[in-house]
Amino acid sequence: MSSYDFLVVGGGIVGLATARDLQRRRPGASVLVIEKERALAAHQTGHNSGVIHAGIYYAPGSLKARLCRAGEAATKEFCTEHGIPFRTVGKLVVATDDAEVARLRALRGRAAENGIEVEPVDAARLRELEPNVTGREALLVPATGIVDYRRVARAMAEGVRAAGGRILTGTAVTRITEDDDAVRVVAGGQEFRAGRLVACAGVQADRVARMGGLAPDFRIVPFRGEYFELPAERTGLVEHLIYPVPDPALPFLGVHLSPTIDGRITVGPNAVLGLAREGYRKGAVSLPDVLDYARFPGMWRVARANLRTGAAEVANSVFRPGYLRQCRRYCPSLRLSDLRPHPAGIRAQAVLADGTLVQDFLLRHTPRQLHVANAPSPAATSALPIGAMIAARVLEPTKTT
Repeated sequence: MSSYDFLVVGGGIVGLATARDLQRRRPGASVLVIEKERALAAHQTGHNSGVIHAGIYYAPGSLKARLCRAGEAATKEFCTEHGIPFRTVGKLVVATDDAEVARLRALRGRAAENGIEVEPVDAARLRELEPNVTGREALLVPATGIVDYRRVARAMAEGVRAAGGRILTGTAVTRITEDDDAVRVVAGGQEFRAGRLVACAGVQADRVARMGGLAPDFRIVPFRGEYFELPAERTGLVEHLIYPVPDPALPFLGVHLSPTIDGRITVGPNAVLGLAREGYRKGAVSLPDVLDYARFPGMWRVARANLRTGAAEVANSVFRPGYLRQCRRYCPSLRLSDLRPHPAGIRAQAVLADGTLVQDFLLRHTPRQLHVANAPSPAATSALPIGAMIAARVLEPTKTT
């Protein structure tokens, strides 16, 4: 049996950032990262729009707000240190009608509470900044950037290995047992012993928690985010990230235009209930995954509360003209032929038994285990400060979460 001071389950960006910070806090400590996929960053880290968020949307005082603001600066600093390309392109949040204008002005107040620099933009200035975008008003968030988070995760992994850590890929955890002096893990037919375990398991977070002996009060429900990509001849359509004004009655931000670090522009995502936790291919179905959330009372409460929204998202998934209408509210020159296929993403959404969609980071623990139950967007942006927060809590196991 191999023994380690710390064992991290999950080789996404949050797990790697946590391993890295544990090494920094405890130099010489032995660290093992276990990832069930053959490649690191194979799920949420590698299936997002690559935005370095500034944190304009999040409730003041929330973990999301504090960690995102710290993460925006930390991500850029990390990329600079490791030669990873990123661009600070800025984000425009665009209001297209009276109701959105009112919400946009409220959003400006929230940005001030969060200490985030924004610039009000009137319709004339918006046309100067983005000739292909139409709106009544907008907010410019200058700090927002773009990056390839797979490259960020790979650089973190290199740092973990350079500091003496071990990373195993293609190794699925099948059993976790905890006693007074250690946690024992069976993975890939091998057995490991660790003083502390951290699970950053994403879409499998509730299952790994249950495996570790917890009785999780949440269930992971997968939401499939479908993207499109503009053709090469439309690459210069926008220079900034273009976002709609979020509707507080809806659980997700809405469809946006996102330039990527490799020169493309993506459109999306929508948010439809996923029929498989790791089903990136359209039409993918996992009966165990569906039965898992179908038996959970919170899922039915979510469905009842969001029936109309969910039906609209499904309709837009099936019929591209509906998806296009959302985009043309602020970018009227888009055509149906512009929406080319692009890989989808899966958002791991923690849902409580009362039907609450958990919007902030959520941690659960035992004396020797800490499980990241919910790591919503902007988890990639915030990975470095999240890793630092998790590492600090692991080293203070009696602290409540």
